[in-house]
Amino acid sequence: MQYDVVVVGGGPSGATAAEDLVRSGKTVALLDRAGRIKPCGGAVPPRLIRDFNIPDDQIVARISTARMISPTGRKVDIPIEDGFVGMVDREHFDEFLRNRAAEAGAERVTGTYLRIERDAGHPRVIYREKASGVEKALDARLVIGADGARSDVARDEVPGGDKIPYVIAYHEIIEAPGAVGEYRPDRCDVIYDGSISPDFYGWVFPHGPQASVGMGTGLDGVNLKAATAALRLASGLDGCKTIRKEGAPIPLKPLDRWDNGRDVVLAGDAAGVVAPSSGEGIFYAMVGGRVAATAAAACLATGRVKDLQLARKLFLKEHGAVFRILGAMQNAYYRSDERRERFVSLCHDIDVQKLTFEAYMNKELVRSRPLAHLKIGAKNIAHLWGLVSPLRT
Repeated sequence: MQYDVVVVGGGPSGATAAEDLVRSGKTVALLDRAGRIKPCGGAVPPRLIRDFNIPDDQIVARISTARMISPTGRKVDIPIEDGFVGMVDREHFDEFLRNRAAEAGAERVTGTYLRIERDAGHPRVIYREKASGVEKALDARLVIGADGARSDVARDEVPGGDKIPYVIAYHEIIEAPGAVGEYRPDRCDVIYDGSISPDFYGWVFPHGPQASVGMGTGLDGVNLKAATAALRLASGLDGCKTIRKEGAPIPLKPLDRWDNGRDVVLAGDAAGVVAPSSGEGIFYAMVGGRVAATAAAACLATGRVKDLQLARKLFLKEHGAVFRILGAMQNAYYRSDERRERFVSLCHDIDVQKLTFEAYMNKELVRSRPLAHLKIGAKNIAHLWGLVSPLRT
């Protein structure tokens, strides 16, 4: 048969796109490799839980505090008022989303994407079936490439799709029952220290009876496993059992183009939609899947291939300003330990804390408190220009 859409990749982005499309009456095949688990801290804001109807049993921990740790060991605890940050385990969360898409009507296909061929002008996704090892084909009217950072679909089909900047993330999922050492099961720790990551950060994130401990870097020569071992030791988790170890690239910037002007559109990490500075990806991946589904449905309805451009336009219209601000923050503060020290010092400010978490929880810039924005801007400039000591609170 010919599907309306073949979605390549069954992570949060691809599964969301597949579910949205079948619920709008389209025929969809969801092609995914079995057994891959992306390294991920697993944080999901309330807006994701609300917008994508995530049930309570997928939330393995509820975080009430975020701790920022500077290169000198300075700790700034930021309480999460009037809510919580949810944590998910990607091993189970991604499968839940794939199953939900299948229950809605998407056909799950397990295999590895190889290439796209075209038959009478329509794309044909060639893949290697996992069970048989045989090459097979899925005929489609359109293809959504949601196969992650360094996407094969983007490389093959979209101009510039092979040039996405990224960091390498590595983490270890460990058993972490209850509070131990510096670790708390209701607090996320973010470590800004050049000895852990010279250009990004490390993290210790609770996952209920487990925890994710890891870091990211875009530089060669950094020993990711040694840095993660140091994080575990500092948190008192060095004696905990390791359940699994995972590594993968995380994109740093949305691609300039998300479609091939013909029959392919990208979504999620394949399009580069991971937030700069924070590295947050699950919410933006699912939004990316949703806007890709919207663009694909529009193209199918009108026959206009330019409607595939809607995916990028819709995403950046709502989230582009946040990405620009976070990108500027990363460029300004992640370049040295002295700058990281100032960044953590700035986060001690109550206005910074309130506006940051209001924006994080709701995924939009807070515009209702202009005086607070002016104060933060002035303090930001003072820190970047070295007009104040980073040790001042």
